[in-house]
Amino acid sequence: MREYTKQEIGRRGERTAARFLRRSGFRLVARNCHFGKQELDLVVKDKQHIVFVEVKTRTFLGEKLPLSRPADAVDRAKRVHTVMAAMAFLKEYKTSLAPRFDVVEVYLDREKRLRPVKINHIPDAFGANANIRR
Repeated sequence: MREYTKQEIGRRGERTAARFLRRSGFRLVARNCHFGKQELDLVVKDKQHIVFVEVKTRTFLGEKLPLSRPADAVDRAKRVHTVMAAMAFLKEYKTSLAPRFDVVEVYLDREKRLRPVKINHIPDAFGANANIRR
């Protein structure tokens, strides 16, 4: 079985999340935006919100999903960096839409060439003060 790099897994997770969100009615605004050391994985919008999406991907073998949830990796430091990047983004991209911070968890099966098996969208996962809301 082929070994995959973290970058390959991350890119596959982000593509999967972007496709899932588009099919859920969101419009993709930006992908992998960098502001200094901060990065936004995905920026999408609907009629009410500009949504800053942190994508977390986990791989597994066979039928056993990982014990920890991918969203658990969105710690306080990551939330703070995401909020800072969103603020920088909003300085350049003027909008009247309300900002929101979501997390999308993507589970990929390594036995099936990183086929997505489960996607979990957590809307409004944390606020602009970087406190988790799950």
